[in-house]
Amino acid sequence: MNPAADRRGFLKKTALGGLSLGMLFDHDAHAEMEFITQKVSRDSKPSELKITDMRIAVLNGVPFSSPIIRIDTNQGLVGWGEVRDGASANYALMLKSRLLGKNPCNVEQIFKQIKQFGGHSRAAGGVCGVEMALWDLAGKAYNVPAYQLLGGKYRDFIRLYADTPEADTYEGFAENMKKRRDQGYTFLKMDFGIGMLADQPGMLVNANNWSVKQQWNDREVGKLGNYANTKHPFTRIQVTKKGLDRLVDHVGKVREIVGYDTPLAADHFGHFDVNTAIQIGKAMEPFRLAWLEDLVPWMYTDQWKQISDAIDTPTLTGEDIYLKEGFIKLIDAKAIDMIHPDLATSGGLLETKKIGDYAEEKGIPMAMHFAGSPISMMANVHCAAATENFVALEHHGVDVAGWEDLVTGMKPIVDKGFVRVPEKPGLGVELNEDAAKKFLKKGATWFAPTDTWNTRDSADREWS
Repeated sequence: MNPAADRRGFLKKTALGGLSLGMLFDHDAHAEMEFITQKVSRDSKPSELKITDMRIAVLNGVPFSSPIIRIDTNQGLVGWGEVRDGASANYALMLKSRLLGKNPCNVEQIFKQIKQFGGHSRAAGGVCGVEMALWDLAGKAYNVPAYQLLGGKYRDFIRLYADTPEADTYEGFAENMKKRRDQGYTFLKMDFGIGMLADQPGMLVNANNWSVKQQWNDREVGKLGNYANTKHPFTRIQVTKKGLDRLVDHVGKVREIVGYDTPLAADHFGHFDVNTAIQIGKAMEPFRLAWLEDLVPWMYTDQWKQISDAIDTPTLTGEDIYLKEGFIKLIDAKAIDMIHPDLATSGGLLETKKIGDYAEEKGIPMAMHFAGSPISMMANVHCAAATENFVALEHHGVDVAGWEDLVTGMKPIVDKGFVRVPEKPGLGVELNEDAAKKFLKKGATWFAPTDTWNTRDSADREWS
């Protein structure tokens, strides 16, 4: 097409009109075109992309509390990320001064600069949430899905595994299980830890001195300390033969309901020592569970190896490990049978793929933990698609009404227990603000200005 004619066509369609624009810019064609296209996404100029702002809105009940990150750029592109469930938005906001003016397409470079501000579990939420948003921006800038930037995909569909709601009776549990099957889930997980034995005579030793039913309540202070924050070996709680028999009876009935065609995994059990973990593990062997999760804290490598060597059911941990080094130690020690990173803690898309790739070379499969909004799910989906040894991704928001409406660009997100890997640029979804505002945490602001976080006030170099 004739460039001059193309320019005239643009000018005729502008509100100002060709003559007015010509007078305004003194017939400078470059300036005129810059004005005309100022609201156009310039994804043809990734080398000139710069971060101009970062804001946050905290959502609640998706299924837990999840701060959503929005990173703005000089070209109108917006990147979405998510701080891990239950973490503070400040973990991300403190990074803003270190992001302004940078090109978000340099994802690994930026990650290496900010990863020192992350830590295990929720403390990693800011770094990982920012990393998600950077991949979203890079994909949009180059007009490719995030998985393509990670090296391409191994699969078109991501298998999900779902927790099954507990019930007061096995008949009720069977109904819940039927609901999951009707939804199409082909991989399930259940809870049957020592909390279900508490307050029952003869089931546990030393449990009366701890709030065993409050394993997530880190604010309750007891005479011996806070149960939730006391690492497993230090509670000295033991399960009796009667207690073990009760667990066996429970899991056996659940297995009868589920059948043996469907993988069934076991979630967190409570806080007890290695010996009790081995006893429970051996008792569960007839039921061919997919894995036993977080029997002891992840950092006790030798204890994990002791457990894994003693039982035949696969062992798994990792949802609170930040960066690949913690996983490498467990893998090299042959301490666990499977890894279980939460991408919103482990380091984001690229670091989690590196973790998966290392495990794959050692013959270790990777399941993925997740409990957030569809934005974080899409980050997981792209990483899972690009990682060969991936098994299944957790979906914790199955029963949250309106969960899928939190984003646009993909409908349905979950179809019969699977997610189709999106082909749209970046993560493949955009926040649906009308729907998301219904989940806004009480007292929180909606992507309010964050100028107080603009100024960097420390030296960050980790070496001299």
